[in-house]
Amino acid sequence: MAYPGYCRPVGFLRSLGHSPGLWRLLLVRLTSQLSEGAFQAALALSILFNPDRHSDALAIAAGFAVLLLPYSVIGPFAGALLDHWDRRRVLLWVNVFRAAAIASVALAMGTGAPDAVVLLAALTVTGASRFIASGLSASLPHVASRDVLIEMNAFFTTLGAGLLAAGFGLSSMLRAIFGADDAGSAATLLAGAVITLVSGLLAAGFPRRFLGPDQPDDAGRSALFAVAHGLGHGVRAAATTTTVATVLAAIGVHRFVFGINSLMMLLLVRTSDLGPIRGHDVGAIVVLGAGVAVGALAAAFTTPVLVHRIGRRWTIAGALLVAAGAELGLLYLSWTTICGGALLLGLAGQTVKLCGDLAMQADISDTYRGQVFAVQDAIFNVAFVAAMFLGAVVLPADGFAPGPVVFASCLYLLGAAVVWLRHPRRGGYPGPSTTRSAIPSPSVSSRK
Repeated sequence: MAYPGYCRPVGFLRSLGHSPGLWRLLLVRLTSQLSEGAFQAALALSILFNPDRHSDALAIAAGFAVLLLPYSVIGPFAGALLDHWDRRRVLLWVNVFRAAAIASVALAMGTGAPDAVVLLAALTVTGASRFIASGLSASLPHVASRDVLIEMNAFFTTLGAGLLAAGFGLSSMLRAIFGADDAGSAATLLAGAVITLVSGLLAAGFPRRFLGPDQPDDAGRSALFAVAHGLGHGVRAAATTTTVATVLAAIGVHRFVFGINSLMMLLLVRTSDLGPIRGHDVGAIVVLGAGVAVGALAAAFTTPVLVHRIGRRWTIAGALLVAAGAELGLLYLSWTTICGGALLLGLAGQTVKLCGDLAMQADISDTYRGQVFAVQDAIFNVAFVAAMFLGAVVLPADGFAPGPVVFASCLYLLGAAVVWLRHPRRGGYPGPSTTRSAIPSPSVSSRK
């Protein structure tokens, strides 16, 4: 199958210069990812590896629940605001709110507040982060041509992952400077607030309505009305678009398994000696995270090629089959198999995620796109937290049991079967000739 023009490296790179808004949106995305990485690392290190605090498996699961579930409940409703208000203003003011929320978490940490109080303050940060991420994804079709969307998603995701990792490194460095206790953790957290304000200022540079929505959902109605009907609109749009419904099922399966694996690895590195990395060592988490990141980086290069050559159906189903095999490999518990599994699961998960972003950006009307991305976030987080709680119940104290590993592999196989049976055979990459009245040309000259 021949590639469209923009899929060739020269054409793709040339397309980057066609819209100044593309570069600004990329900078907003990168600074947002940097601040998110810094905040996540500072929070995790402050609670999991803080000499003043101690957490068991249920406490870890409860912490993720507090952080992720509240927004998962309200997100599909709040996502309607992305399709009702000017997305530029949303990205600006939610970043300002997020910076203030990070400062409140730092205050709670610095004053020695209990974990529950710190996590309750942190949930507002997490909610704002997911809201910003949905807004950025919904805005991308306004600054990139349709025939290069998956390459742009891969490009944004690759650089974003690098900045996320840089944020982790920044917090680790600041932690070494300020200390691992509550006071040092508070100082480390504040770095994320500063970077978040920079992201908001960059978003403020877009012209009004440049990022959409062009035809606001429930135009003429109040924001309260839009929020009240947001869940119904988002779920209906996703459920009635087969390509989106099937990829959301695949994303849910992967996130559920990823939740079980995450808790398993956290317990293992704290209680076991896995080859060169001893238990209770932050280095083990860093190495495993790097393995997942390398897999995700590889997906940024392989997914566009696979989607163009074999279509989304084959690509998603194949990724889930690879994940099923990688999961079974964890039965042979060793540092080598765990690192290899992290890489392959990162590759498979990011492949599915990129296909999901493409489906929602290309197959969903701009009028409902923000709401559908919010529904995806809800599935993303609820599946992860549910798996965490299941893992806290069924996993032993050292973190490893063969039963959950086999169960997780079977879930991947079930997900692959659903995708194969339900996803349209011709669900590949939509070229520029596909009609979509809700997506305007990204050329600057057409903006007023």
